[in-house]
Amino acid sequence: MSSVPKFQLNTGAIAPAIGNERYVAQAIKESGIPREEIFITTKLAWHHPGREEEAIQESLRDLETDYVDLYLIHWPQALDANGNLKLNNDYNFTQTWAALEKIYESGRAKAIGVSNFSIKNLDILLNAARIIPADNQVELHPYLVQDELVQYCQAKGIAVTAYAPTGYATVRADPVINELAKKYGVAPTQITLAWHVARGVHVVPGSKNLEHQKENLKLPTLAEEDVKRITALDKNLRLSNAPDEKGEVGGWTVEQLGW
Repeated sequence: MSSVPKFQLNTGAIAPAIGNERYVAQAIKESGIPREEIFITTKLAWHHPGREEEAIQESLRDLETDYVDLYLIHWPQALDANGNLKLNNDYNFTQTWAALEKIYESGRAKAIGVSNFSIKNLDILLNAARIIPADNQVELHPYLVQDELVQYCQAKGIAVTAYAPTGYATVRADPVINELAKKYGVAPTQITLAWHVARGVHVVPGSKNLEHQKENLKLPTLAEEDVKRITALDKNLRLSNAPDEKGEVGGWTVEQLGW
């Protein structure tokens, strides 16, 4: 792209299902900001594989735009129309990716990517893909560093975007994060976001608080030793999508997910 859009909007994990794409369209109109200055990301909901064409057209209609800047596969697994998990022999995410490649080639998505994909499932995808994913959006914060995944993606030319990037109140309360917040004279959240930036990771923080939104745009530059201290907090702890009592997430085992 010749220039980077000034404003980036991530419509959410299951935007078509919760209907927030229409609110994004309304917000864009009310803002008066030109469409080309706004970067819109939306996802193929995980009950929509098999109807990718219909899904992208519905998203474009609700967003009132001719294209999205980034279109993601929500999960490597999928649900059927009744909300039941599709078995491995009934669903192959490489077929969904092939459909997204056609959407990309049509110009309706300026880039395509994935979400919640591990190295294991990225390997499967890349063996079949004609187009390398532009982005992998995953849960990432100081208690879930995922260094191997980040390095893998960066080596393949896949950008990494962190959701739940602050680690919620759990990470905000960490003594090291708070010590560094005092050192740099900022809020704990700003320290965590600055850590992501230092790692070359994109972030999609969310806040309804205007002051917090402003804080998120003003990040300190962390010293290398402080970046390492934060990285060392890793607990391999998932706060957003933790496995259930059966060791599954969305019906898949941790092994299937490659976690």
